[in-house]
Amino acid sequence: MSDKTHSLAMPLIFPGSVDAAGQRATLGVLGGGQLGRMFVHAAQRLGYFTAVLEPDAQSPAGLVSHHHIQTDYNDPAGLAQLAQLCQAITTEFENVPAQALQTLALTRPVVPGAAAVGIAQNRVEEKALFTACADVSGVACAPYAVIETLAQLQAVQNERTDLLPGILKTARMGYDGKGQVRVKTAAELAAAWAELGEAACVLEKMLPLTAECSVLVARGWDGQVVSFAPQRNVHVDGILAVTYAYEGNMPPALATRARDAAVSIAEHIGYVGVLCVEFFVVDDGSEHGNLVVNEMAPRPHNSGHYTLNACDVSQFDLQVHAMAGLPLPQPRQHSPAIMLNLLGEVWFDSSGQRHEPNWSAVLSLPGAHLHLYGKLDARPGRKMGHLTITGPDVASVKTTARRAAGLLGLPGLDDI
Repeated sequence: MSDKTHSLAMPLIFPGSVDAAGQRATLGVLGGGQLGRMFVHAAQRLGYFTAVLEPDAQSPAGLVSHHHIQTDYNDPAGLAQLAQLCQAITTEFENVPAQALQTLALTRPVVPGAAAVGIAQNRVEEKALFTACADVSGVACAPYAVIETLAQLQAVQNERTDLLPGILKTARMGYDGKGQVRVKTAAELAAAWAELGEAACVLEKMLPLTAECSVLVARGWDGQVVSFAPQRNVHVDGILAVTYAYEGNMPPALATRARDAAVSIAEHIGYVGVLCVEFFVVDDGSEHGNLVVNEMAPRPHNSGHYTLNACDVSQFDLQVHAMAGLPLPQPRQHSPAIMLNLLGEVWFDSSGQRHEPNWSAVLSLPGAHLHLYGKLDARPGRKMGHLTITGPDVASVKTTARRAAGLLGLPGLDDI
């Protein structure tokens, strides 16, 4: 699958422009979550009107957009209304139905295209892409096998025991650690595949990981590419907890390789928009370890939220620019930053009683930037907001981040 060809010409949609019918330049987004909300804010800041298609009446993005089309993602009338309102359309999550993107692309530029989103929706296709890019990028994915049938399961059990211990992951709909089972033996593998409903899966060899990182790149319709420096990430229970974004957060040679690999993946599929590629750092006995590519997200990403406060151009600004055919400025990070995810647990004390976090103390910290997403119901594991700490130097940012984590009872900060 490739987005190298587009059925529509490259758009050029100027901010604040009005067409002959008096309609303001409007950008649309499928999905009403926090990524959509931050995209809407970026588009509106430039002067665009916005439209959100999202079934939830209280969605974070729908509540702040000029237009909220409250329908299912596959609803023909809703899609037609979105296309009528907008000059270009994006998506805020990769599990939007591909058919919806294909329908919209018949009459409007859609960024990213259905082909790229389809790859990210299916780990089998995603692994094939990474393997195809490895010769150019120099970064491969972890050794793996596809398990879609009983015969493939038995072949792995008999011939690919080198993949054990491993992690069995569903090919579709897995995110934030969902749809994944760790297995050590052939018997555990069979039991895990049954537990996952014998769905199409990928078995990945478990590697000795020392760190995780991600790279955000933006690519325009004309092939122009810009990127942010790689950020180092810490996950807790499969959900991003902390992002470290400052010079020296990872060895320079690995950072360069990660950035080059992300760009090569975007170019290989003719991607348009903001793309996040996630990597593992593996202990291979060398001084700094080696990189393997893990997965990609065809959209702005949680690990890039720090760009809102630490950079002169955010990942959401670049998504707007790419959609509208505007130039892509190379981002400049002006402050070191640490981003802390705020999950629903922050709103509950140790006895399980709901309480309001001590925002007064948090907001008194120097360089503290609080972003709450407008979600009314705090639940364990639900992403409610994030806190970015910026400062004049890495040491002061680390000190403040520790204080903030202590005030909010946040995990994942032991190594700050």
